[in-house]
Amino acid sequence: MRLKYAFLCLTFLTIVSCKTEPEKTEEQKRWESHVANTTIIRDDFGVPHIYGKTDADAVFGLLYAQSEDDFNRVEQNYIWATGRLAEVDGKEAIYSDVRARLFMTQEEAIANYERSPEWLKKLCIAFADGINYYLKMHPEVTPRLLTHFEPWMPMYFSEGSIGGDIERVSTRKLEAMYGSGMEVPLETELAIQREQEMQEPQGSNGIAISGALTQSGNPLLLINPHTSFYFRGEVHVVSEEGLNAYGAVTWGQFFVYQGFNEKTGWMHTSTYTDVIDEFVETIEKDVNGKLVYRYGDEHRPVMQYDMTIPYKDGDVMKEVILPAYRTHHGPITQIKDGKWVASALMWEPVKALEQSYIRSKQDGYKGFREMMDIRTNSSNNTVYADAEGNIAYFHGNYIPKRDESFDYTKPVDGSNPKTDWQGLHTVDEAIQLLNPENGWLQNCNSTPFTAALEYSPKKEDYPGYMSIDRENFRGVHAIDLLKKGENYTLDSLIELGYDSYLPGFAVLIPGLVEAYDKNKGSKEMGVIIDELKNWDYRTSKESKAMTLAHYYGTEYLKTGKRPKNSLTPMQLLAYFGQESPLEERIAIFQKVIDRLEGDFGTALIAWGEVHRFQRINGDIKQPFNDDLPSTAVGLASGRWGALAAYGERYTNNTKKMYGTRGNSFVAVVEFGDKVKAKTSLAGGQSGDPDSPHFDDQIQPYVDAQFKEVAYYKEDVLKRAKKTYHPGEE
Repeated sequence: MRLKYAFLCLTFLTIVSCKTEPEKTEEQKRWESHVANTTIIRDDFGVPHIYGKTDADAVFGLLYAQSEDDFNRVEQNYIWATGRLAEVDGKEAIYSDVRARLFMTQEEAIANYERSPEWLKKLCIAFADGINYYLKMHPEVTPRLLTHFEPWMPMYFSEGSIGGDIERVSTRKLEAMYGSGMEVPLETELAIQREQEMQEPQGSNGIAISGALTQSGNPLLLINPHTSFYFRGEVHVVSEEGLNAYGAVTWGQFFVYQGFNEKTGWMHTSTYTDVIDEFVETIEKDVNGKLVYRYGDEHRPVMQYDMTIPYKDGDVMKEVILPAYRTHHGPITQIKDGKWVASALMWEPVKALEQSYIRSKQDGYKGFREMMDIRTNSSNNTVYADAEGNIAYFHGNYIPKRDESFDYTKPVDGSNPKTDWQGLHTVDEAIQLLNPENGWLQNCNSTPFTAALEYSPKKEDYPGYMSIDRENFRGVHAIDLLKKGENYTLDSLIELGYDSYLPGFAVLIPGLVEAYDKNKGSKEMGVIIDELKNWDYRTSKESKAMTLAHYYGTEYLKTGKRPKNSLTPMQLLAYFGQESPLEERIAIFQKVIDRLEGDFGTALIAWGEVHRFQRINGDIKQPFNDDLPSTAVGLASGRWGALAAYGERYTNNTKKMYGTRGNSFVAVVEFGDKVKAKTSLAGGQSGDPDSPHFDDQIQPYVDAQFKEVAYYKEDVLKRAKKTYHPGEE
């Protein structure tokens, strides 16, 4: 009897236990599977080496590791991309959200996800699972807005560029149209243009060198993006399904954007290819009072829907409801001369995600070239090298065909069907290079027609819209160094990438010296001018001439009187150095002297004293402070021709200058029997000030001291500092 009672009790407890333990959700089951199949190894610089059984496991681990390093930036990128920025940043961000929602609604993002191939869906699900599992295991982390990530979110953020094509659509023009039904006045447009010109240039450098010019006989690749600091982390992601990619990943994305695997390497530079056009629409009303637009002999309905934009106002959430308008050309983005204008750009998120991921798994030129046929890498050029010995350059990738009788540098008549895009150019029709005879190629956001000097593509062989034939001082600098080089190694390629000569100042500064000599300026100014007379146009932390030149060049670009005809940045600097009034040069230099003496007590101050690196906290916008510790920087702005660019796009009204963008992640790679690489990262891997990897790379970064990459498993294990499954502390 007692035994029977015990059995009944046990049975009852089992039933109660089964009833009270909730059944696991599909999400939880996926988490468990991914965790069991994923290992993260952190090396001595905190770089995560993620090993997964499948690609989806690796993506899960990658997003978990990214969230560990900087969830703030992961979340920020999706708040921005999905059009919800005003919910955290307030009213001033409304038209950023309008822009995002004009090009894709949430319903359209979900539909794009649903029609994705199954392999891509698995990666998108793993993306969301990796972040959501991180949030589940770290309840102390409070998101600003996004408490649960969805697998359709990557559709908004599909190719990795800093902003991509969509940021070329002006939020000021959107606000003028959707906020007040007006167009932006010409003087405001010119002010916007001048403001953009004064910002630290964005862009990148890519250099590929064939084995014929290297000491080892193996090709070398310089991967040198210029982005805002901390925009990308450094990662290594591996699976048993053929993935083994190392490089820079934009926070929140599941593919290595710029990097290499064992056999191939890829570097992207912003392109001058025309990939965005504007179409002036003729809007009318039909007999029912509905909006239509003229297209040839027909009238087509204007697509309309309402956008409800929530925004933060103090501690209160409010919302504004705005209409959205589209034609077959694209969303209506501005009013020009009283007419609506639609913007057309590449918007194929599924294909773009496919291309971005497939790129990282290619093992030779044939596969890489076939991947380029997807043709969605719209905002970039690609510099390439591989273990087969190839070096290559692709100028653009998504290039619409156009009727060249129309001028697409200006808005064209959208009512004329002849102005429509006529499909895409094939990759073979686009500007490209493969194994030029000189043994090197480069692109520094410069013209493709000097990419390999006399072995470059010829301008006359291509439609004018394929590229602006415009050089810059970084391109000039790179060519001058490359045409004299030989016996390259990884270290000598680093030296080339950090060469301190600034060709822009070799154009500008002699004109200032000439003005002083001819105008017989004051003795006090003469002492300062002597510093420039004796300068070799090389930047360094110790150089006082560099300080004078930077302040002078910046002030001249800001306040100098410009000629009426439009000039390129290179031409403008040459004008200020050679053709501008002598008295203007002296007057502007006097302003520079007065400012330096007012801020620092002397105009003769070393560059490193005023030019600094400071990382205070994990904020996306740093609260720079002259009273807090910082590090001297001898690098210079890309505007003057510095290949290793370092510049500022905002200040906190400090007297010293603190870098915000330029060299961020940099790699040099050698492709032989085994891949070898060295890298540099601005600041450190982690966005957490309490992490030892928050600022451990600042000094090596400013000193151009690169770290060896641990690529092969045996090397990773030798440098392993922490090995764990996601969720383990």
